[in-house]
Amino acid sequence: MNYTVYILYSPSTDVYYKGQTSNISERLKRHNSGREKATKHGIPWKLVWTTNKASRGEALKLEGKLKNLSRERTTQFIQKYKVGVAGPDDSRGMSGC
Repeated sequence: MNYTVYILYSPSTDVYYKGQTSNISERLKRHNSGREKATKHGIPWKLVWTTNKASRGEALKLEGKLKNLSRERTTQFIQKYKVGVAGPDDSRGMSGC
């Protein structure tokens, strides 16, 4: 089973949310439903970066590293590793952080 590590962005609150899940589409639905401090003014969260990891342990480790990044470093990370819409492949991972 693949685990997805992701970064969401809320345009209405100007906040990043970093996490990991085994089902990113379900996670986005749940986040945008308003059940988790999600959406103000009806503006949904946007998926700004994602990658897949083979094990939950790897995903949790990467999530921990992402959560320790400051807002400025998070923005730099997204810009550095963003490839198209989704993000980098596993071979690039977080080698730059």
